[in-house]
Formats: sequence, C-alpha cells, structure tokens
Amino acid sequence: MFDFLSDPAAMAEELDILAQSLPMGLWETIYSTVLSTVLSYVIGLPLGVIMVVGEPGGVRPLPRGVMSVLNTVINLLRSVPFLILMMMVIPLSRLILGTSVGTMALVVPLVIAAFPFVSRLVEASLREADKGVVEAAQSMGCTPFQIIWKVLLPECLPSLITGFTTAFITILSYGAMAGIIGGGGLGAIAINYGYYRKKYLVMYVAVIVLVVLVQIFQSVGTHFALALDRRLSRSGKKRARKELHGDKAGFQ
Repeated sequence: MFDFLSDPAAMAEELDILAQSLPMGLWETIYSTVLSTVLSYVIGLPLGVIMVVGEPGGVRPLPRGVMSVLNTVINLLRSVPFLILMMMVIPLSRLILGTSVGTMALVVPLVIAAFPFVSRLVEASLREADKGVVEAAQSMGCTPFQIIWKVLLPECLPSLITGFTTAFITILSYGAMAGIIGGGGLGAIAINYGYYRKKYLVMYVAVIVLVVLVQIFQSVGTHFALALDRRLSRSGKKRARKELHGDKAGFQ
C-alpha cells in the first residue's frame, strides 16, 4: 500500500495524476455540493416550514391527510440508503439531463436524497422558536406569511444556519460516494485511481482535501451561527467560540 514511498517512478506518476486531476476534481466537488445544497433547500425549506405551520394548532393548519402524505414521503425517502437511491434515480437523471454519468448527473440523486433531510432540519429548527413570540404576532393581527417570514425564520436563523452547515457537509459526503456510479469530483478520483488502480497516494490526498473542506465549512457555519444568535451576549459568544476551539483541540 505504501510502495510509492520507495519507488520514485510510482510517486512521480501519482504526483502527475494529482496535478492533472485534483484541481478539476476540487472544483467539481464544490460546484456539485453548492448547487445540490441550494436546490435541496429550495425544496426542503418550504416543506420544513409546512411541517411546522401546517400541523394542528399551527399558524396555518392543513388537512390531516395532506400532512400525513408529506410525512410519509419524507420518511420513505430518508429511509433509502444513498447508494441504492443513486442507482434507482439513474433513469431520472437520464430523462432530465440525457446522461447518468458526470458531475451534473450527480446533482439529481443528491437533491432527491438531501431535500427530505433538509426539511427535517428546518422543522427541528423552527420548533425551537419561542411560542410566546408567535402568539404575540398573532395577537397583533399578522398574517401566516408575515409570521413565517418576519417572526419564525428570523427567530430561528442561527439554528437554520447550523442546519445548513450540517446539510452541506452531508451532501459533500454523499457526493464523494457517488464516484462509484460515475459521479465526478474528489470521490471519483479517490475511487478510480486510489481503489481501482491502486494509486494510494492519490486516494490519501483526495481524502485529506475532503477532510479539510469539511473543517473549513464547519468552522464558517459555526462562526455565522454564533454571530447571528441574538440570545448570546458578546461575552457569551467569545466563551462559546473558546469552548468550540477547546473541543476541537481535545478531539485532535
């Protein structure tokens, strides 16, 4: 597995592969992850809001049958393992994009796998909202849309950002697995070169880059969530950041 350390020719070959494929693989990974996350939120955010405001006693109750159907669909999609879901969605990718191979074809299964997860994250965030604030808005005569847009979403913004970070990292890990069925990005590099062709240096570098990406996006998401949390004082935010960095240092 570590033969490349004692074989200069093998190491030179693998470094050449990295130089040619890593920049494009990094771009494909970021591009597909960002696009899939945005599209997942386009679908999942409204669904998550509906799951909260449409329940009995909510801001805008919906018929029980509608809520049951939505819950069932979300739960069914979340229960299918991603690798199996990718294979099931191949015909849909071909129908929409004309191909089931490559970075763009990867977006379709990523969105279908991620939007139910996103809807549950949004639902969990909105349930943290202070009911007293919602009741106050209702007593002032606010419409359901005004309560959602001006009360619920702003009140839960830090939690929503934390959920967005979680969804982004989850989609990033899903995309890395998609190299098995012809998806692009760092996952495809690690699998096609590192696993199938036994270019282990390529695989290690691709995995390290993925880990670094996760650390960067997690840190950025945590920073914004703390910065926008109105429940924390300035000193409380500093203490929370110190505790966060302390946890990371202890983990390392």
